Amino acid sequence: MKQFSRRNFLAIAAAAAARPGFARTMNEDIGERLSRSLETGKVSGLHALLVSQGGNTVFEYYGRGEDQIWGRPLGMVVFAPDVLHDLRSVSKSVVGLAYGIALAAGKVPAPEAKLYEQFPEYADLAGQAGRDRITLHHVLSMTLGLEWDELTIPYGDLRNSENAMEAAPDRFRFILERPIVGEPGAKWTYCGGATALLGHLIARGTGEPLLNYCRRVLFDPMGFGPAEWTTGHDGEPHTASGLRLLPRDLLKVGQLVQAGGKWNGREIVPSDWVKRVTTPVVTIDPNRSYGYHWYMGDGQPPRQQHWIGGIGWGGQRLYVIPGLDLVVAINCGNYGKPGQEQSRVSTTVLSDVVLPSFVS
Repeated sequence: MKQFSRRNFLAIAAAAAARPGFARTMNEDIGERLSRSLETGKVSGLHALLVSQGGNTVFEYYGRGEDQIWGRPLGMVVFAPDVLHDLRSVSKSVVGLAYGIALAAGKVPAPEAKLYEQFPEYADLAGQAGRDRITLHHVLSMTLGLEWDELTIPYGDLRNSENAMEAAPDRFRFILERPIVGEPGAKWTYCGGATALLGHLIARGTGEPLLNYCRRVLFDPMGFGPAEWTTGHDGEPHTASGLRLLPRDLLKVGQLVQAGGKWNGREIVPSDWVKRVTTPVVTIDPNRSYGYHWYMGDGQPPRQQHWIGGIGWGGQRLYVIPGLDLVVAINCGNYGKPGQEQSRVSTTVLSDVVLPSFVS
């Protein structure tokens, strides 16, 4: 990232450190490590990095690079506190919180409710054997037992289930008619269609477009700036991956979860729902589990820490580390790189750049 000199980078870190109550030494240490990682190429495509501890922002960095809006190129962008960024699939975790707010208001069905009963317009599907066993719990935890593949087929290929859903004349029929390939609840299958169903239930139950509802009950009460939710050819939002927020507001989402759903002492998301979404339901792999649209893991040695978070394509990450009262928000532009490379960059930022200032 040669467009940022070492001197300019450290000036950004020092400016953040100079704010009242911030640890200047901590900021300078994070800044030094990040500068070295950028110069050596260990970290590439980083657009923004924000860190908070105890509810206070302790580090803030903005870079520049090629960016997109849900696959549409924007060219070279200079990032700053007032520049929106795609969340990609971190959008799913925001939807998970919004569902809990709507549930508490009696606007959406409970997790125990049967899925197909919520979609009477697809009665022909509801009558098929085995579909009556699928509940909203399985939608929230992505354990529906339906055929869906977003992970082995590249995005942009119509064989990829999310792309096929976006191209379908009726996205909800497309999701609900997927063949049953397993017992509901038995296995996690990454599924943007699940999030699309949740977003539709929120919009229908509240009588508001998804973005408007999130703005009213979640974003505005927390003082968010502008927000966008990209839409498909049918006008439906890209619920699973289309949310765009300011990096500072992404950080606030993590702070909200860290605080058990409260913001400035006011309950925004019911605390019991925050606990539920961040409680493991299903194991993904030896290092990660999944709750209700939120991931959980225990990191990698030597700085192994339990974390809760959201993960999005291109290197978007939101980490909540309860044991350190720490929140880390990362935005990257590594959309065209393999998933392993995207994960390597975000893991390096967390483990090698940020965590050394908080754990030995």
